[in-house]
Amino acid sequence: MDFFEYKNKVSPQAGRMLISEPYLADPNFERTIIFICEHNHEGTVGFVLNKPSLSRISELISELPDCDCPVGIGGPVQQDTLHYIHRCETIANAVEVCDGIYWGGDFEEIIEKISAQQIDINDIKFFLGYSGWSQGQLEDELKQNSWIVNSNINSEIIFQTEPDQMWKKTLREMGGRFSMYANYPVDPSMN
Repeated sequence: MDFFEYKNKVSPQAGRMLISEPYLADPNFERTIIFICEHNHEGTVGFVLNKPSLSRISELISELPDCDCPVGIGGPVQQDTLHYIHRCETIANAVEVCDGIYWGGDFEEIIEKISAQQIDINDIKFFLGYSGWSQGQLEDELKQNSWIVNSNINSEIIFQTEPDQMWKKTLREMGGRFSMYANYPVDPSMN
């Protein structure tokens, strides 16, 4: 078994996370965690979980003037679009990505339930844009050791961990050599 096979023995698929390698040079993905919502023969779609924007949902959705929910930068693709993942199993047309975590669904219903406080704002994450890979592109990046695939998803990491702690915490929870990655300095010259 070569290094690549050992390192990436978990393959990408919906419901898994991509964790950027410590020294990934792409500023869009430096020290990011991406939740994969779709992975098929056409490509991959996911959302950066730990890159907050300066926007609040109340600034973007006039029907939610009192909602101070932060909005994340889901990725560099179509940053003029709004997306969401949540833990609300009753939302019509939502896609269950993995156990108890859903993608999208009826937007009007989401707005109504947030307004009526029937959805805990901590059970939903909004994103501007998304991260996308065309067919074979993500696999090429995995071969270049740009990403670590994690299949141990827990909703606490996604919905309750502060963005600036998420990358390190996820790597620590993976254990072994990955926990060492969590301690790598952002700037290697500072080591």
